[in-house]
Amino acid sequence: MSDRPATMTAIAIAGKGGPEVLQPVTLPVPQPGPGQLLIKVAAAGVNRPDIMQRMGLYPAPKGHSEILGLEVAGTVAAAGEGTHRFKAGDQVMALVNGGGYAEYCLAEETSCLPIPAGLAMAEAAAIPESFFTVWHNVFERGALKAGEWFLVHGGTSGIGVTAIQLARAFGAKVITTVGSAQKCEICRELGAARAIDYTAEDFAEVVKAETSGRGVDVILDIVGGDYVERNIRSLADDGRLVNIAFQKGSKVTIDLMRVMLKRLTLTGSTLRIRTNEVKAAIARAVEENVLPLLADGRVRVVMDSTFPLAEAAKAHARMEESHVGKVVLTL
Repeated sequence: MSDRPATMTAIAIAGKGGPEVLQPVTLPVPQPGPGQLLIKVAAAGVNRPDIMQRMGLYPAPKGHSEILGLEVAGTVAAAGEGTHRFKAGDQVMALVNGGGYAEYCLAEETSCLPIPAGLAMAEAAAIPESFFTVWHNVFERGALKAGEWFLVHGGTSGIGVTAIQLARAFGAKVITTVGSAQKCEICRELGAARAIDYTAEDFAEVVKAETSGRGVDVILDIVGGDYVERNIRSLADDGRLVNIAFQKGSKVTIDLMRVMLKRLTLTGSTLRIRTNEVKAAIARAVEENVLPLLADGRVRVVMDSTFPLAEAAKAHARMEESHVGKVVLTL
């Protein structure tokens, strides 16, 4: 008989709105199904999709938990039928289909990874969502290679700090945009060759100057809106624009002539709606290519702040302020 409790504390969304709608509730502890692990959560990452879901703009896909939280780290409490890699007592980090803001969370075993030596649970919980997203979009969809120029918008976001470091680690030259001189300094320390304060400079002009008029090879954009046309102007011949979010809106007008003449690729993706098989493939690629960099310190987890689970509302308020790196809930 298991020693785990029948109920747990989780954070529910009591209506759509600001951080104050996040309320602790008592729920049954879920049972792992075939291929699943039940994780006793030590820490859970807070991400932009959580904010959007709380506001009613990004509902959980069918079959996914309504509880927020897309990444966790903790200890396996139970393993479902058909699992073969991890067992009760193992420490793991996982990309999950919701449910992370809770004392226990279900994860597909194929989306779980071992925690690199030397990393705290809170740091491990900050890895899956941003590292899976960056790996898939920058290196798989964007096909960034050593020696190429890479531009990432929002350089001090959880995605940004990850993208700067990974691109640099794989030999690319990195340009990034941020909203202050102080954030520019942080991005340079992480490996950006040039950090642009978008409140003072036009990134398209800076890119042109930095690359001697050639442009960048890959752009990772979370902004959308009026950035899209400037991104297209900033790409080199055969460049790739990858959109993963649209803080300024997803509906834009572009001149396709420029896309055609420069042979550009416009692509994008969202991780949450992808199948377990796709997420498993990304997990394997991250384990092979990225975990060694985290283990030996060539890439690090940039933490902004941690909050106890019960203070999820404060964590969301922090996410909506100017922050650097990842915000994490701890249990």
